[in-house]
Amino acid sequence: MATIVNPDLERYVHDHTTPPSALLEELREHTFTNHPSATMQVGRVEGALLRTLVALMQARRVLEIGTFTGYSALSMAAALPPDGELITCDRDPDVTRVARSFFDRSEHGKKIRIALGDALDTIRALPASPPLDLVFIDADKQRYAAYYEEVLPRVRPGGLIVADNTLWGGEVLAPQTEEGRAIAAFNDLVHRDPRVEHVMLAVRDGVTLARKR
Repeated sequence: MATIVNPDLERYVHDHTTPPSALLEELREHTFTNHPSATMQVGRVEGALLRTLVALMQARRVLEIGTFTGYSALSMAAALPPDGELITCDRDPDVTRVARSFFDRSEHGKKIRIALGDALDTIRALPASPPLDLVFIDADKQRYAAYYEEVLPRVRPGGLIVADNTLWGGEVLAPQTEEGRAIAAFNDLVHRDPRVEHVMLAVRDGVTLARKR
């Protein structure tokens, strides 16, 4: 994928962002050492952004679609109140075992519930109440639109949907792959949707924030 931000500026932004906890740093190192898809993991800047959004929203109920090894879930859980809940969805038992091992070592891990299986099934089984305050979408790119349509009715008015990788390495300008075309179509869907106010940020590989009206 193409470089979105000048690498020197990217390092500057990284160095001027609140550093993660020692446990998150250990999780990052473990992931990059042991997982060939380690670049899927959010880093310091996006993790801090997610944590800040949860705090600003005073969120109590968060849904994450795409656990991977758990960095983003732990980042967000740190900003939840003691009785808050984060449900994180993934279909891969191997990466979720890693995530669970780190959740169990965190004071915030008790706020996190892993839902193993198809995320669409998990979303459809969620109770109508209480509604979701924030949803983070970071899984199968070809199903972004389906995830969005399923979660939006379950998000409270004023609640937030956050979608990762919405620049897809710059490919959205001229999509050549199935993933690129799916992300570009998702971006157009959100842009045309009168149910939300939205902004696309050039953070990492693109992060879109859609606030439900």
